[in-house]
Amino acid sequence: MRIALVGAGGMASMHAGCYSAIPNATLCGVMDIRLEAATALSERYGATPYTDFDRMLSEIKPDVVDVCCPTPWHVDYVVAAAARASALGIKGISTEKPMARTLQDCNRMIDAVNEAGITLFVAHVVRFFPEFKLANQQVKQGAIGQPASVRTRRGGPMPHAWNDWYTDFSKSGGCVLDLIIHDFDWLRWTFGPVERVFACGLPHHNAMQKDYALVTLRFVSGVIGHVEGTWSDPGGFKVTLEIAGDGGLLEYNANQPTGTPLRIAMETTESSSGGVAVPESPTGANPYQLELQHFIDCLEAGVTPSITPYDGMEAVRIALAAIESIETGKSITLAEEAIS
Repeated sequence: MRIALVGAGGMASMHAGCYSAIPNATLCGVMDIRLEAATALSERYGATPYTDFDRMLSEIKPDVVDVCCPTPWHVDYVVAAAARASALGIKGISTEKPMARTLQDCNRMIDAVNEAGITLFVAHVVRFFPEFKLANQQVKQGAIGQPASVRTRRGGPMPHAWNDWYTDFSKSGGCVLDLIIHDFDWLRWTFGPVERVFACGLPHHNAMQKDYALVTLRFVSGVIGHVEGTWSDPGGFKVTLEIAGDGGLLEYNANQPTGTPLRIAMETTESSSGGVAVPESPTGANPYQLELQHFIDCLEAGVTPSITPYDGMEAVRIALAAIESIETGKSITLAEEAIS
């Protein structure tokens, strides 16, 4: 598969490195509006740098277009690539999360790829982290009984990138849309559709260049979720997960120094208690490589990837509902089509 990469920032660099390790993919071109950035990344992996998207597509004729630019421009590149898919032989498009800045843009992207008859993959990488994949399996297999509540925390300091775009709420959507959308997708995958959202957070017009939100989710199943996201923690990036059921507690702390951070504590009538360690993946594979390998393999096999454009749009829907709740102080009930 010939890959054309849009963007040359941090996430694009991660994807470029992953493609170099995927045997059935070759990075052929890198496009960025900054020629020096496109050139630097291209030279590392033997690709051709571009500043013009259409020219890159015309010259490379890629099998896959991978969009890793800032969120507001995902829609433009996906729609443009889809429009030329038939003429150039483009088989699929991958876009980083969040899928888009608005639901209208999500729908535009879905309409474009459906019309072109090609696959759109939304790169929600948390599903490919071994601990989160295993936690999903444990819940669905009944390891902690009937789930009742789940709590997640994700965050660190305010990120900084091209033109400091993360600090511009109109572009990034703050930590709710850009950061904890990871958790919204994973939680929906694990516990099913969300019925209602209530959130509190910092005002998006604050001048502190920090962000924080606490979102409460009511799932159709009755599970209650508490999702905490922060761009106000100077102590480094942290991730935690806690799931309580009537049969036990599953918890994950990416920051603890042990080698088995995913643990299950079972309900017992005995006086002794303690966490039962759940083994991690022994491969140590890069989750970003795993998700891209999955997408490439699905294209070659002609099967639908595990993450669909609908999944990507529903994660955006939950995030936008949380933002609306922060702004209005009210709980937001999702549309019936989102929870059916």
